[in-house]
Amino acid sequence: MDIDNLKPAGIDVKVLGTGCAKCSTLEKQTKQAIDELGISATVTKVEDIMEIMKFNVMTTPALVVDGKVMVKGKVPSLKELKEILSK
Repeated sequence: MDIDNLKPAGIDVKVLGTGCAKCSTLEKQTKQAIDELGISATVTKVEDIMEIMKFNVMTTPALVVDGKVMVKGKVPSLKELKEILSK
């Protein structure tokens, strides 16, 4: 077995935001959607503006799934989050 080629289980989710209410809501709803879907995921909150800018995001909150920006500038509904996370 080649350990170097093993991927971590689940998806990598990042919530980008500087700590505003909408950013906190997105983080909470993202975790709820993951729980309800029963999928394995690592959720990281990114508050450092320099890290956020690396994703070419100028409006927060934003949601990054496996390195791809999926949402920016709004908090999607729980239903929308589930659709995004189950792709």
